[in-house]
Amino acid sequence: MVNLTPITIDGHSFTAVTVKLPKTNFMAVTNEHGYIMCGALDVGLLNEKLADRGIIAGRAVGVRTIEQLLDAPLESVTYAAEALGITAGTIGRDALLKMVK
Repeated sequence: MVNLTPITIDGHSFTAVTVKLPKTNFMAVTNEHGYIMCGALDVGLLNEKLADRGIIAGRAVGVRTIEQLLDAPLESVTYAAEALGITAGTIGRDALLKMVK
């Protein structure tokens, strides 16, 4: 099952995506500039093989719900996210707010 849910953080719109898979869930929260995601995100791939795309993204591990993803510190982030001031340890919702341009 796939769930798309609009969410608002400090007046800014985002889309929460949850994909229920066997024995796990895939989760992301996104806007038109970037996203945060569960542990399935391969930040190394984005930084190395897809560096030319400048993808703004962060990864949180150990989360099982969108609320946990929003409240979790990011474990790793892309170089493009770092350029916006998003670092490992930034809380998910704070990272998303830095993605608002």
